[in-house]
Amino acid sequence: MRMRNIALLVVGLCVVSCHGTVASAPPSSPPRTTESNITALTTSLLEHSQFSHRPFDDALAGTLLDRYVDSLDGTHSVFLQSDIDEFAAYHATLAEATRGAGDTRAARDIFRRYVARLSQRAAYVTETLRTATFDFTGHDAYSFDREQAPRPRTIDDAHELWQKELRAEYLAEKLGDKAPAQIVRTLSDRAAHQVQAVTALRADDVLDLYLDTLAHVYDPHSDYLGHEQLENLSIAMNLSLVGIGATLESEDGYCTIHELVAGGPAARSGLLTPGDRIVAVKRPTDSAPIDVVGMPLSHTVDLIRGQKGSVVTLSIVPKSAGAGQPPKLVTLVRDAIKLEDQEARASIVDVPTSQGKTARVGVIDLPSFYADMGERGGERRSATADVARLLARLEAEHVQGVLLDLRHNPGGSLEEAINLTGLFIRTGPVVQTRDQRGDVAVGADKDPSIAYDGPLVLLTSRLSASASEILAGALQDYGRAVVGGDASTFGKGTVQNILPLARVMDKAGLAHAYDPGALKITTSKFYRPSGASTQLRGVASDIVLPSTTDMSEVNESTLKDALQWDAVAPTRYAHLGRVEPYLARLREKSAERVTADEQLAHVREDVVRLKQKLAAKSLSLNEAERRQEIAEAKTRDEARAVELAALDATQPVRREITLESLDPGGSPTAASNESSAKRAARGDAILHEGVRILADYTGLVAADR
Repeated sequence: MRMRNIALLVVGLCVVSCHGTVASAPPSSPPRTTESNITALTTSLLEHSQFSHRPFDDALAGTLLDRYVDSLDGTHSVFLQSDIDEFAAYHATLAEATRGAGDTRAARDIFRRYVARLSQRAAYVTETLRTATFDFTGHDAYSFDREQAPRPRTIDDAHELWQKELRAEYLAEKLGDKAPAQIVRTLSDRAAHQVQAVTALRADDVLDLYLDTLAHVYDPHSDYLGHEQLENLSIAMNLSLVGIGATLESEDGYCTIHELVAGGPAARSGLLTPGDRIVAVKRPTDSAPIDVVGMPLSHTVDLIRGQKGSVVTLSIVPKSAGAGQPPKLVTLVRDAIKLEDQEARASIVDVPTSQGKTARVGVIDLPSFYADMGERGGERRSATADVARLLARLEAEHVQGVLLDLRHNPGGSLEEAINLTGLFIRTGPVVQTRDQRGDVAVGADKDPSIAYDGPLVLLTSRLSASASEILAGALQDYGRAVVGGDASTFGKGTVQNILPLARVMDKAGLAHAYDPGALKITTSKFYRPSGASTQLRGVASDIVLPSTTDMSEVNESTLKDALQWDAVAPTRYAHLGRVEPYLARLREKSAERVTADEQLAHVREDVVRLKQKLAAKSLSLNEAERRQEIAEAKTRDEARAVELAALDATQPVRREITLESLDPGGSPTAASNESSAKRAARGDAILHEGVRILADYTGLVAADR
């Protein structure tokens, strides 16, 4: 099932607008009345409060029906075409039934059919594993990308498809060097667990999935949050629980990593990236890994969470590997995730230049735009306050330029994005926000002070989103900073608010027997000072660097029903023109290095391989070919590890500055944790090139003075 409700595993920074608290439930009412009331209210709120103001008409209801079916069976391999033809009868009445009476019979009926077909598949898989012998010497392939594929027309067609899926799963397990009996047990248990998991879902779980699908029809960032999801969101705001430090979502039956929390065990490992799939979990008390494919997300979360200091081993299929690949094992030590693990930090790098000189530059890593973190050392904690302190220290160390690394920054507080932009400009507009009525408000920096006025480079990626795009877009419009990295940022230019439904239902006299959860709803769009939206297109880099994240499917344009790009009138701002005089030369010098740099050559090779995998959309079912691919990848990784070890010894010295070192009683020098900072940057070819671009920039600026 393609459940996109996100479970927060000890949480990243989550900045939301929650006005008031969820009211307690009124006296008990029949569950069906509760379900109908929640459905009718959610539909009405989306019609009238979501940014696009689209009426829930027959066309939109038809899209809902199609998306709901796909949310259950995104691979088009469980439902038969005859099922789809039968479901089409709901099209004529679904809009009125949903909007008027809050009728969810279509959702329940379709879900029951899904359970029945899934049970048929499990029975077929079990019998096939018991009787069949699999051969992997041929040259056939399994097409794993079936989002647009036709559904099986008959049960015999389904059997043929299920057998090929089973062969792909069997080969993936065999490539992990498992014994035949173990493979049969794993795959039989997996099929049975999938049926057990969906059978165990309650009526309100099915409603959560249906209403979440309804919200996504309006745009991908509007969500229905059932009471369990709302509790997870509340947990996220605590930021002191114990776990691996990741947010997860369920996609096509796989538990998928949505985001990594800066400073958490998952991020620190360097072995996990967004989009990777978790297929099994093993705790020290488990005799064998527990298969989590098809398991409800909440159950998988429970397996991964645990006590601080305890160990959990995840079986991971990387996003770039494609379906059916053997998993890699990643062992993590659970830890408490606190805001301090997500705070800004800096380092100083002395970079040799082509003129035989040395350029001293500062690098600030900003994982998120956090706000109101209390005090430390008598000073207010926030992204802006912390970056200002780090900039002051870098200035005291006489750096000639600053690089702000936003590559893994998914956003956060809008206010912090505005204030942090103000550290680099005197005053002026930073972002324009247009609401659903068409009214445009300007968010401006009004503080005339500047924390840093020298050469500035922003490093971004497809993972830089929301508030990161506001800052990058504004500083690019002002001509204040060179933007480098992926071709563009993520492209999330929308604003969401969270509306707890209980108080709305209470005020409207709508009965509910349990907590109805909340609606996260898109209400506004962001625009740059120049008037261009950051939605969909993101912020384009001035200097594009080769990167595997640039080929990733993690960006707004790949999401269904994303709001379109548009523009508003530009606002008045002072274009500083700091970048344009040097941009052509900076691009030229960077291109020369990128062509010659061995590490970046490896990145380009990885990009080509990833493109090929994404284009192929299929996997060979020839065992010898697959084992050769695995052996080649292992040899390549081992050779690169040797190269990186040699390169590490020649890298410029990096001296880390943490906020702790700036506190009273902290280290008086910038050399604290030098080895950990060096390890963090080891092998980061993109950051290394960003630093060299900055060194070039400082040299060109100095030559003009």
